[in-house]
Amino acid sequence: MTNTHKGLKTLLLILFCLGTSNAFSQTDSLRISFKDAEKLFLENNLSLLAQKYNVNATQALVQQAGLWDNPVLATDQNITDNSKRFFYHNGAMGQVFVQLSQLIKTAGKRGKQIKVAEDGTKIQQAAFDDLMRNLRYNLQLDFAQAANLIAQRQVYTTEITSATALVNATDKAYRAGNTSLKDLVRLKALLFNLQNELVENERQLNDLQTELKTVLVVKETQFIIPIISPAPEDLVLNPATLAEQAKNTRADYRLNQFTLLQNQDNLTLQKALAKPDVTIGASYDQNSSYAPHYVGLQVSVPLPLFNRNQGNIKSAQLQAQSQEYIVKNNELELTNQVYNAVQQYKLSEQLLDKNQTDFYDRYDQIFNAMLKSFQQRQISLPEFVDFFDSYKETKIKILQLQLNLQKSIADLNYAVGTTVIPAQ
Repeated sequence: MTNTHKGLKTLLLILFCLGTSNAFSQTDSLRISFKDAEKLFLENNLSLLAQKYNVNATQALVQQAGLWDNPVLATDQNITDNSKRFFYHNGAMGQVFVQLSQLIKTAGKRGKQIKVAEDGTKIQQAAFDDLMRNLRYNLQLDFAQAANLIAQRQVYTTEITSATALVNATDKAYRAGNTSLKDLVRLKALLFNLQNELVENERQLNDLQTELKTVLVVKETQFIIPIISPAPEDLVLNPATLAEQAKNTRADYRLNQFTLLQNQDNLTLQKALAKPDVTIGASYDQNSSYAPHYVGLQVSVPLPLFNRNQGNIKSAQLQAQSQEYIVKNNELELTNQVYNAVQQYKLSEQLLDKNQTDFYDRYDQIFNAMLKSFQQRQISLPEFVDFFDSYKETKIKILQLQLNLQKSIADLNYAVGTTVIPAQ
């Protein structure tokens, strides 16, 4: 078998696989916009469902913090005495002591414990929101990247189809002695490179499909086809306003604020814990007291001579001070990230203006004209191959610019913590 036949056999195998893949995608594909994908993500994502249980768990701790301490019942009875009888408490004989006591917390400790627990719930809710923010950001990036790779597949498929036709025609011309072996080999090398690039493109696309199916929780047999719409035009973005908005919408910033609030409330609680609590109780003594059937009132208060909770108070103070600096640093990062995201979006938008996209659309017409010119031998093979490579690089570049614009939209929404520009 000649090298030409081997090359054609390899090409037919790749085209068969691509045809099978396209047929499969048409019969078991999921064409979906980002809005619908986000809806599926919010309904089905298992990571979000798991984190939601953490929020509910901390809400139960708020209820627990508000509960009173249980009363304590204590008793002391004789098992036996000089009467030689077991548990004998008849009349004046035997001893029974019963005590019931209740701890009374002072200095509003219970209310302060509830406040710390409520802060914990806010922290978990902010952590849930931040997880959703990160997962949504990753979803938006994967969504745009998958659309980009599918578009690149079309570019490679179009070029492979054209290159295959040229290889076949050149091979016939070579057999007829109308062209050189060098020209045939160069076209085959061009085709081989395109096939390799398409295989790499498919590998990346398969990985992204796996990620999207996991996040959206859809059938593993489905092929997800993202629907990308044009980005909005003439959008006015004020970075200073967006930075202020981000302080209210960024879940990670709110999480740090709630952590600071919890540390401050914990400091207040630790100071309250230095105040002694009071235990009040009543007791009944059958025989051991100065009078039979004694009933007494009991009040006990620990004397704060040695342990005044000094260590916990100092630790709470330092934790609160440390968290203050974390919040300030987070605010600086937030502002810089918003300003950078706005600039990156404007830059991506400028690079993908309408004049450039019109030029790239006309580039397809130029490609067809160059292909016809080469077939009519109006241009040389080196000139055509150079243009062929330039066409592919230009098409891939415009797709990359479109991807960069989608990424800049995702970055801006992520930096602000809300949908500033709807995902396209």
